[in-house]
Amino acid sequence: MCGRYASTLPAEMMEELFALLNHIDLVPRYNIAPTQPVAAIWEEGGRREAHFARWGLVPRWVKDPREFPLLVNARVETMGEKPAFRDALKHGRCIVPASGYYEWHTNPDKSKQPYYITFADDRPMALAGLYATWSGPEGEEIDSLATITVPSNDQLAAIHHRMPAILEGSAIDDWLNVRDVRANSAAQLALPLPDGALKFHPVSTRVNSARDDDPGLIAPVTVAKPEPIKKMAGGGGQLDLF
Repeated sequence: MCGRYASTLPAEMMEELFALLNHIDLVPRYNIAPTQPVAAIWEEGGRREAHFARWGLVPRWVKDPREFPLLVNARVETMGEKPAFRDALKHGRCIVPASGYYEWHTNPDKSKQPYYITFADDRPMALAGLYATWSGPEGEEIDSLATITVPSNDQLAAIHHRMPAILEGSAIDDWLNVRDVRANSAAQLALPLPDGALKFHPVSTRVNSARDDDPGLIAPVTVAKPEPIKKMAGGGGQLDLF
């Protein structure tokens, strides 16, 4: 899964890279966690704009968000079938700009070592996501999202059996184009990146605390080389209820 990430891209560069039609104020973040507001990009009426949305999807049909489970990730294998995600796959696709993301490897002694994962050439990432706008009885609105995960490629399997779906090039345009690209076609864009596209290094366990948010979190530390883990088949990592 993907449960923490960093985003240090200046707003002006994000606007240029993703052809945005609006501006939002951003500050560098090194430890973005679920439930926090995150910058996301989606299209409405042909306009591609950046918005802030809560990380943890709240579908439109939920009666009380306070009583709804936190849906941080959507598994690519089942997102088109589960009620919490299938409408968003049709009408609410988004991308989440990131500089890199964190994943935790479980060691033989059951301790967990965090790793920071980026593109091999350090360029910005576009994480595939799904968003929804929940409207309350008093007229209040909440924009929220979930990021999409796919099976890890062989390179990342040494760290974890899942990885975020990261879009590149024309796949970004097609993913955001909910007017012309149907859900089934869009789902086929969410694929593991090929081996060698990413690089990773171990980082401090300080990232475990969402209170810590500074450049030192992405600095390498020295640990033993992780042992590859087996990829999980079938379920796991997402509530079957949804």
